[in-house]
Amino acid sequence: MRPRPPVKGRGIFTGTGLIITGLVATLFALVFPLWSYADRAGTGVDVLNAQTMSTRYGPLSALDREFVTKVRLAGLWELPAGQHAQQKGTTPAVRTAGQHLIEGHLFLDERVRDVAAKLGLELPNEPNDQQRQWLDVLNGAQGVDYDRQFANILRLAHGKVFSVVAEVRASTRNSLVRALADDANTTVLDHIKVLEATGYVDFDALARDMAIGDTPPLTASPPPPAPLADPRPAVPVTPVNPVTPESPSPSASYPLPPAAASPPPQAPETS
Repeated sequence: MRPRPPVKGRGIFTGTGLIITGLVATLFALVFPLWSYADRAGTGVDVLNAQTMSTRYGPLSALDREFVTKVRLAGLWELPAGQHAQQKGTTPAVRTAGQHLIEGHLFLDERVRDVAAKLGLELPNEPNDQQRQWLDVLNGAQGVDYDRQFANILRLAHGKVFSVVAEVRASTRNSLVRALADDANTTVLDHIKVLEATGYVDFDALARDMAIGDTPPLTASPPPPAPLADPRPAVPVTPVNPVTPESPSPSASYPLPPAAASPPPQAPETS
């Protein structure tokens, strides 16, 4: 039996049909998530709405609440770190950076306690475990090693929180949180600048640490209960001066002269 001759055009139409089918499938895959997942439970918008509480100052999201807590925590360890730098720093620039930390966080702590009281949020009164570890490292360091540890630990911490402040400032719908984010942004940027002015920041190591230990997403937390008592002002974990342990009184602002750039001491040349 002779084989049936091929039908003209069948191969062409079959190939074209496959191409068209593939293009349609790809387009469907791209478009489908846009209309099918936008309002489904578990998406970002759904989570945002589910964990947002109403206040007279606007909606308060889980991110907003955690930001308020983190501002408070920053002051609980950076304020004593600043006081230690004024005592242990070996250069004027390191001591000036410590003064900026003190003034900035006294100002921010006063602000965050006022915001928390108006929003009915609880605030911590002790640094967290990571912050205590940083303080332990600084307490154990001396001389030039202290200057280097101080500048790099504090610069890394401020770099990580800087992006969080920006995220909150860009997304919050709460007027109190928005104003607090403005103050935090100004304070953190000021601290970043004076820490870099010490001359001790290792920017190569900083870039690696920022890339490896990228800031994790903030955990979603349920609305906290109203505070049982007003949080205490942020004070050093261990008083700097055992005779007069009182902190400087908070002020409405913290304008300080910029720290003069101070390069780290050079190691003596060996012949």
